[in-house]
Amino acid sequence: MTQRVERSGLQIDAGLADFVEEKVLAPIGQDTVAFWSGFAQLLARFAPRNRELLEKRDQLQAQIDAWHMSRAGKPVALGEYRAFLQDIGYLVPEPEGFSIGTRNVDPEIATMAGPQLVVPVLNARFLLNAANARWGSLYDAFYGTDALDAAPAQGKGYDPVRGAAVIAEGRKFLDKALPLASGSWADVDSLEVTLADPDQCVGETLKGRLFKSNGLHIEIVVDPSSQVGATDKAGISDIVLEAALTTIVDLEDSVAAVDAEDKFLAYSNWLGVIRGDLTDTFEKGGQTLTRELAGNKVVTVPTGEAQELPGRSLLFVRNVGHLMTNPAILLPDGSEIPEGIMDAVITSAISAQDVKGMTRYGNSRKGSIYIVKPKMHGPEECSFTNDLFDAVEDLLQLPRNTVKVGVMDEERRTSANLAACIHAVKDRIVFINTGFLDRTGDEIHTSMRAGPMIRKSAMKGSTWIAAYEKRNVAIGLKHGLSGVAQIGKGMWAAPDMMRDMMEQKVGHPRTGANTAWVPSPTAATLHAMHYHEVDVFGLREGMAGEEIPDLDLLLQIPLADGANWSEDEVREELENNAQGLLGYVVRWIDQGVGCSKVPDINDVGLMEDRATLRISSQHMANWLLHGVCTEAQVMDALKRMAEKVDAQNAGDPLYEPMAGNWDTSLAFKAACDLVFKGVEQPSGYTEPLLHAWRLKKKSALVTA
Repeated sequence: MTQRVERSGLQIDAGLADFVEEKVLAPIGQDTVAFWSGFAQLLARFAPRNRELLEKRDQLQAQIDAWHMSRAGKPVALGEYRAFLQDIGYLVPEPEGFSIGTRNVDPEIATMAGPQLVVPVLNARFLLNAANARWGSLYDAFYGTDALDAAPAQGKGYDPVRGAAVIAEGRKFLDKALPLASGSWADVDSLEVTLADPDQCVGETLKGRLFKSNGLHIEIVVDPSSQVGATDKAGISDIVLEAALTTIVDLEDSVAAVDAEDKFLAYSNWLGVIRGDLTDTFEKGGQTLTRELAGNKVVTVPTGEAQELPGRSLLFVRNVGHLMTNPAILLPDGSEIPEGIMDAVITSAISAQDVKGMTRYGNSRKGSIYIVKPKMHGPEECSFTNDLFDAVEDLLQLPRNTVKVGVMDEERRTSANLAACIHAVKDRIVFINTGFLDRTGDEIHTSMRAGPMIRKSAMKGSTWIAAYEKRNVAIGLKHGLSGVAQIGKGMWAAPDMMRDMMEQKVGHPRTGANTAWVPSPTAATLHAMHYHEVDVFGLREGMAGEEIPDLDLLLQIPLADGANWSEDEVREELENNAQGLLGYVVRWIDQGVGCSKVPDINDVGLMEDRATLRISSQHMANWLLHGVCTEAQVMDALKRMAEKVDAQNAGDPLYEPMAGNWDTSLAFKAACDLVFKGVEQPSGYTEPLLHAWRLKKKSALVTA
């Protein structure tokens, strides 16, 4: 039974209340009585507005459903469709010309281009790894992945043959990023070199020399006594790249946080990484290791002055969206607190210690708090967030617009009204991005009644998504985000397929985006090479004035008009969706794992989060609704793929098999709900069902 304490009419989990009062508020000198009183007043103001916005979503969806059903069997006439969306308020007028007014933004966001990590807040080890991924060894990244096109390492120790191939590849990179005045890096026998551009030289580090290319640092480490340096004629033992400039610490799609216990751990880890004292001890290779945050990198510039460069990634925190509530705090009427409001207040209060200069290393050198806000539908919801952040600043006595916002362009109503969404937060916006999975899930759900959708693999080639990706960058540049905020692109999901990533992900900076998501610190190091290859800010100069793709292109629904799939094709699509859905759900429900490397149907490990479920469950629900498949076919696919997922997890001692346990496996029952109840889920979101089933599982574990 949860122990609660009362504060200003709020019923708060006792452990969470103690944490907030002792660990969060006391260090910043915040009066606890005034805080809880102000928090209660904030909730009285914003919780009803939050509910009204969710009701507006439902009303719009009902009108869109009715419109499509009244035209069943007819093609969608874009002109008529667009007029309808305008009439119901789904589309709003474009704002007059404007540029964002955000101030006090750190250079990692505003004026630099490089990789971005997303890490689940509940895993302290992963969180520390991500925060420390600001600098990464290129030699390690090449040696340990398939990015290097050479024979795999032989034996258990260091393989000098593969090592030589790594060194040769490293020299090729240096020739491109730091060209010499004459000759090649392959021929140098010391670091006494002359660059074609001497301004690329930064200074001396404790381990070697520091250079700069396209705004990113490159450290060449010299240690002739090391295993690698001993084989190198210049004694170079490593090339270290500035890699993950920013990291999003995630309280949303990559975590399974359903109650006060989970939220307490989330907030505790956020406090630890902000304060700088987070550590994690674990066993690896028979040894006990302790991980902590990295210190700064010291460089001596040519004047002899010692300077420090950040040793850690700049941290955003991703709050949850507007939909979910959480039992950690109950409102005076006994209802659960809107989780997004709770996140906004508590994560900002934690970050106030950084703003006030009370942390070991510091996160923002500009005195800003960076919050990514996901799953907002249109400018009204962005305005709500702007007002909420105003109120949070007032509650915490922070200057206006201290709290910055990242707007994730992952819902159709936001994409269609992106300029108006940016305008709604124009003085605090620092980030927009695109994301295939959630955005496609909402594309399917919004037009659920229009007809059967094309196959999931065909979505990336559809008209709407090409317009979506181009419009996001073009609208962001038009309204002054360049040099002030990030424009980002989505995740490379396959952490073991680095060669493919190196070939394909260079396309992200080539769009003019100055960041893109990667699944690991190693991937961040490799992806950093793309930002040396592509001068993003120079590229943007040539993009100025380019036309924004027409809205009608974005509004084209990816319907499978006239498709007549074979039974094998239908089975193949259902199996692909079912396997991906089950592989993720089983860990979420049974083990509380919100992000992990999940084998796909071809046994390729993919970093998956909740967005995977949204697209897969919505696609299956859509085909079921329109008779492309039957309930029996869907259940058959789910059961056969449960057997496959069981086999893929056979080596996990904590794994609970689903096959044969159809009536007792809560994970399997949750997966079935996600499909068979998919049409009725708000915006096609998976959280309501996942939270309900996870709470049942946690309750069962307690009573077992």
